[in-house]
This record gives sequence, C-alpha cells and structure tokens, in this order.
Amino acid sequence: MSLAEIPTVLRQAALRLVLPTAVLYGVMVGLGLLVTRVLNDVWPLTAEDAVNRRFEAERDGTLNAVSLVFSTIASTSAVVAVTALVAIVLALSGCRWREPMFLIGAVSTQALIFLLTTMAIDRTRPAVEHMDTSPPTSSFPSGHTSAAVALYCGLALVLAARARRTPVKVAWWSLLVAVPVGVALTRMYRGMHHPSDVIGSFINAGTCLVIMARGVLDRTVRWGRGHLPGRRPAGRRQPSTSAA
Repeated sequence: MSLAEIPTVLRQAALRLVLPTAVLYGVMVGLGLLVTRVLNDVWPLTAEDAVNRRFEAERDGTLNAVSLVFSTIASTSAVVAVTALVAIVLALSGCRWREPMFLIGAVSTQALIFLLTTMAIDRTRPAVEHMDTSPPTSSFPSGHTSAAVALYCGLALVLAARARRTPVKVAWWSLLVAVPVGVALTRMYRGMHHPSDVIGSFINAGTCLVIMARGVLDRTVRWGRGHLPGRRPAGRRQPSTSAA
C-alpha cells in the first residue's frame, strides 16, 4: 500500500467499519438502559425471573454436563483459540485475506462492544443458583452467547459461501447455528443470564457480522494497492501520443 492510498483506506474504514460500530454501541447501551431502567417492570421483562427459575428446576446430571460443554466452547479462551485456528486453516486452504479477517474482525468487534456495554450497564445476575463463577461484568449482554454467534455463524457464512451444492450450504448453517443457540440456552440454564441478555447478544454479534461482511467480505469494496478510483491497472501503459 502506497502513502497516497492511506487517506482513502482510512476513510473507507471509518465509513464502513468504525462508524457503524459506534452506532451499534449506542444501540446496545440504549437497549441496556431500556431493560434495566425503563421497561424492567413491564412484561415480558417481569416474566424473566420465572424463566430462570424454570431452568433451575429442570437441572439434572445429564443436562448439567451438556450445558458445561456448551458453556466451555464459548468461553473466552476457547473462542480465541478456535478463531485463530480457523483463520489459519482458511488462509492455508486457499482463501484470500478477506475470509480470515472477516472472522477475526467479527469476533473482535463483538467483544469490544460487549465489554464497553457492560461498563455502561449495571445489571445483576438472575436470582437463582449460579453454576459458574460470575466474571466482574454486568449480566447484559451475554459475552458467551455473543462470542458464539460471531464465531460460529460467521464460520457458517464463510463455509456456506464456498460450498457449491445447496444441501451442503444448509448443512453448514444448520450445524453451526445450533452452537450459539445451545450456548444461549446453556447460559440461562446455568443461571448466568436473563433471556433479554442473550437476545441482546444476538443483536450485538449479528450486527457485527453484517458490518464485517459489508466491509470485508464484499468484494466490490476495494482495499489497498491497485484499487483506488482512477488508478491504472498495473502492467498497462498509456498509448504514445508522439508522432510516428
């Protein structure tokens, strides 16, 4: 990338990545305030405690083990490791920079929005027995759910786009989307989040996927050398205007 390209690339990044992410942060904080201060005494939020108590009542040994698996694969360390591994595999399997960067960008952006939102919104965990140690963050939104949506739905998007047959596309989506759904149910089952927390996480991570898909996966969006407006393709020469 030449120095002349830097202002254009920065402007592109600001409009397609930074600005939408800032808007998403505002939306998430607004949703958090609605949940905790405005609509907290209004149905269906008033029914959330009953949902968490119902999950608590259904606990048994088998479900506890299954929920632990889903909760573990969506933990920070697991998500970071899987994201790095998948990005490397995608790069080595013939994908160009867009697919790995899309996945890394989606996971990283949702984590940033999650962290900033929990710093602005103070919500206690559900009033049931907690099966996990609570991290020092607010209950809204669910970090596990948000990370799972960004990673596994993002991977489904990449793999389905590369698949040529419709049944294969459907299979990838069905298999990978089931993971964040399982994580969402698990986090409520284990008493760590309210239903609205996991709904907020789907909004957060889903929007991050859209932002990164528009900015990174969309091949009509040009980044870097040879893609600036008015730039001549490399290897071509202007026709000579000198007299024969």
